[in-house]
Amino acid sequence: EVTVNYRHGLPIITLTLPTRRERCQFAVKPVVATVGAFLQDVQREDKGIVRAEVFATDGSKVSDATLMEVLLMNDFKLVINNTTYNVSTPVKDKLSSERATEMEDIKSLVHRLFVALYLEDHQIRKERELLQKLDHLKEQLMPLEQMKARIMDSADAKTSRLLWVGLALMSTQGGALAWLTWWVYSWDIMEPVTYFITYGSTMAFYAYFVLTKQDYIYPGAKDRQLLHYFYRKSKAQHFNVEQYNKLKEELAE
Repeated sequence: EVTVNYRHGLPIITLTLPTRRERCQFAVKPVVATVGAFLQDVQREDKGIVRAEVFATDGSKVSDATLMEVLLMNDFKLVINNTTYNVSTPVKDKLSSERATEMEDIKSLVHRLFVALYLEDHQIRKERELLQKLDHLKEQLMPLEQMKARIMDSADAKTSRLLWVGLALMSTQGGALAWLTWWVYSWDIMEPVTYFITYGSTMAFYAYFVLTKQDYIYPGAKDRQLLHYFYRKSKAQHFNVEQYNKLKEELAE
């Protein structure tokens, strides 16, 4: 049996501990104590309690963040291990309007004092945890950043060489067409050749659009080739791009 009585204005919850089979009283501060804190006190008192939960009379679970003051307004069910106790809360005398206002002022004052005393410590503790997490992320990112920089330099160098090779091939093509036009053949013969070369280039640009769904713009094509070399080099050197991106996102958050 679980009973609730008021003594000196504080609710006293009395229950039987399952391991020692003895009655134990728990004084509750309803203004600041929560259901979760009360259940933790019960489990600390008897290590044999592996399950402690509170349910409303309709069977819905009561959140651990619920204040005990709210819980004690109505009857409830207390589940300890496999035993369910129906708890009846005594009806408190209604306070006068002046007394109720005074109690609300006291509750507000207690809340402000609690915030003033513990909020700063909580913020300092959270800041310390965030700084430790930030340092840990930076330690993990440092070798990845160095490896990424080496891979990016190599990919950029290969992309630049490819651009220069393209320029050399275009210059060679232009020189060959000029030589064939003025020294070997005539413009009447070379005109259809240049037409088909132009048409072939147009088909190549259209094929690029079909495959990539992007216009053939030189900066975009360069960046695409750079990424191609980067991912191929990353795979060869076992650089985990997904892990790197995940760490960068966590660091940004």
